[in-house]
Amino acid sequence: MAKRSGLGKGLNSLMGGADAEVAAAVTPDSILPLSEIRPNKDQPRKNFDEDALEELTDSIRQNGVLQPILVRKKGQKYEIVAGERRYQASKRAGLTEIPVIIKDISDEDVFKLALIENLQRSDLDAIEEAQGFKALLTKTGMTQAELGQSVSKSRSAIANSLRLLDLPEEVQQMMVERKITAGHARAILSVADDDARIKLAQKVVDDGLSVRQTENLAPLFSVTDRQPPVRVATPQSYKRAARQLRLALDTNVKVKRLRNKNKIEIEFADEEQLAKLVEQLSKVTMEGGE
Repeated sequence: MAKRSGLGKGLNSLMGGADAEVAAAVTPDSILPLSEIRPNKDQPRKNFDEDALEELTDSIRQNGVLQPILVRKKGQKYEIVAGERRYQASKRAGLTEIPVIIKDISDEDVFKLALIENLQRSDLDAIEEAQGFKALLTKTGMTQAELGQSVSKSRSAIANSLRLLDLPEEVQQMMVERKITAGHARAILSVADDDARIKLAQKVVDDGLSVRQTENLAPLFSVTDRQPPVRVATPQSYKRAARQLRLALDTNVKVKRLRNKNKIEIEFADEEQLAKLVEQLSKVTMEGGE
């Protein structure tokens, strides 16, 4: 397993035990009204699993919020750094206040910590993860290698994740809805045209294709989108020469251009006809040399 970077360790120390949904009780810094708390608008996770959120809501109704959420002071309110699921479930459960741990955290570190918190729990879908990586690179100016070190991923894993954002929005939405996997998406990315990518993704969903089947099918979608090669018309002089040779040799003759080369093709039925053709052509050569 990859070793956690300094940023990952910083998350644990900053959260001070506030990084679990339900666990042993941790002494909060304060109890705040839910009305004074607001979610982080830059929270990497945009979609919450409805069943899991409902389970947490039921647990909070029965046991209360065992783990405080992590917040920071933001103007006259408090902004969530970690624990938005507990916040959302508490509202559903009808609570009016929630235990909190208050930390002084910079804007840059808030996004980093929110992203890493979700990555540690595998809470993000592949598109949310890619969007989080892109936003973090933009906000911090880190390289892909530095970001990979921060989130315990290789640089190539970061690059592959970011490539998912090259997919058409329709295909990205299929990923968000868990209709196709990241493996399917990588196969779809091998198709150059966006319209063809959408068609292939829809076929994956409609036919329930595996990743391997999608990989095998992708080249066919690439081929169908290519323009057919332009056919060059045979010059009239070639056609006239072919007719004259057919009459002279009494067999089918073709004069054509193939792969930038000019060729004469003379048909013959058997060795006897071949010998006759050689004799005829030899006479023409000798007559031409006299």
